[in-house]
Amino acid sequence: MSPQLKLIALDEDDLAVISAHVQDARVQLSDIIWRQGEKRLVIGMSRLDWDQTLEGETAPRRLVAALRFDRVLACKSRNIDLAAPGAVLDLIGIEFHPAEPPSGCALLLFADGKALRLELECLECELTDLGADDLGTSAIGEGGL
Repeated sequence: MSPQLKLIALDEDDLAVISAHVQDARVQLSDIIWRQGEKRLVIGMSRLDWDQTLEGETAPRRLVAALRFDRVLACKSRNIDLAAPGAVLDLIGIEFHPAEPPSGCALLLFADGKALRLELECLECELTDLGADDLGTSAIGEGGL
């Protein structure tokens, strides 16, 4: 069993590493929690354990993980039905587009043209594994965009 990850991204290269680890993660819309007053977005997800796959394990394993962005000034969605909290999104990857340093925007790309755009004061992102996803259920629970 691979050790649980705890990764921090403070620049574009760091975020590319996190993006690789969350590729093909499943996100239930109700597990996207936007705390505007705290300038924070937290996303609960069921991510594939890519390290385990690279080690030669044949059966893919999913892990419950939390992805957190701090210093978020705005959160906008595209093609996401906010009235359907039970909807499941498939995360393709995360991109960072710099603006006036240290600001920029993070773009979370989902299947079927869905996306979240985060306007950031600066890039502060953390990915933390919370344990095995034995049930394939909602990652965080209550919340919502």
